[in-house]
Amino acid sequence: MERLDPRTTHGTPDPLTHGEGAFAGGAPAGRFDPWSYRDEAGVTGVDLVGYRVEASDGGIGKVDRASHEVNSSYLVVDTGPWIFGKKVMIPAGTVNHVDHDERKVYVDRSKDQIKAAPEFDETTVADPVYRDKLGGYYDDTYSSIPPGTAR
Repeated sequence: MERLDPRTTHGTPDPLTHGEGAFAGGAPAGRFDPWSYRDEAGVTGVDLVGYRVEASDGGIGKVDRASHEVNSSYLVVDTGPWIFGKKVMIPAGTVNHVDHDERKVYVDRSKDQIKAAPEFDETTVADPVYRDKLGGYYDDTYSSIPPGTAR
């Protein structure tokens, strides 16, 4: 009988790309949908403006604006002094969960990943080219999340 190398996956699905259910907004199972909140995030019908935002490695600022448009949802976060008072746009799909008691939104990206995202400009919120670039950036960052990490 042939022995299997324990360092290889042997066809085992990657837990980050092969989930049991679909993300909010109808994305296929396991596919990242940047512009829709996940069903389990606890966002439905809630105004998140003023909530603190926590990256995977610490706080990054406060929600300045939140969109709940179907397939077009996002947060604009005022980072205060963290990145020199800039605002960043974070697609809704990065929201892991919301703690309404603590008034905190948890995103599953690191500060460095958020800081390195395409620069936000108030005039580009609805620009399809900017949204494609931003959505693609956050989609690509999922490949850098270690296996077994909840998203």
